[in-house]
Amino acid sequence: MKTAIYARVSTDHQTTENQLRDLNEMGHRLGWNIIHTFIDDGISGSKGRDQRPAFNQMMEAVNRRDIDMVAAWSVDRLSRSLSDLVGFMDDLRSRDIGLYLHQQNLDTTTPSGRAMLGLLGVFAEFEIATTRSRVIAGQERARAQGKRIGRPPLQGYKMKEVRRHLKSGKSIRQTAKLVGCSVGMVHRIKKNETPIVSPKQ
Repeated sequence: MKTAIYARVSTDHQTTENQLRDLNEMGHRLGWNIIHTFIDDGISGSKGRDQRPAFNQMMEAVNRRDIDMVAAWSVDRLSRSLSDLVGFMDDLRSRDIGLYLHQQNLDTTTPSGRAMLGLLGVFAEFEIATTRSRVIAGQERARAQGKRIGRPPLQGYKMKEVRRHLKSGKSIRQTAKLVGCSVGMVHRIKKNETPIVSPKQ
């Protein structure tokens, strides 16, 4: 079985040595053909794929179906987010690529491993649903208390400042920084899409 090992540590003070030793020993015991070893040093698991070079390279190998299985020391080496982890597992499953997690004793090439994978999908859906519910509840509570949701409108005098800077040749980004508002707000003002709100007397 053509296998890729993935190892990661969050800080420069840590080392992947133990992860690689355990995985290579297990690979030798189970007869894996380890053809790639991908290592991200000093990179948090909360980072996206584009910010983890070795992980990104591994996923390119997955997409090409260069490998039959991905092996990692622990589930948190792959991701800190359950939903991202399940998305990663779905990518593997859709390409018929197995996953081995040493600390969790999970091997999706076995029936029990595939069952565990299904449970993780349920947990991910639960996490997404509960997060969405908390956000909606918080917004409704804020509205009930009379609080405004979203960015407040720009006051009239700041609108004039934005237009003055734009007229003087400043870029949209420079203007936003000078006035203290978002780039998107300057865009909208430039297109005359935002009404002037007079400052309170």
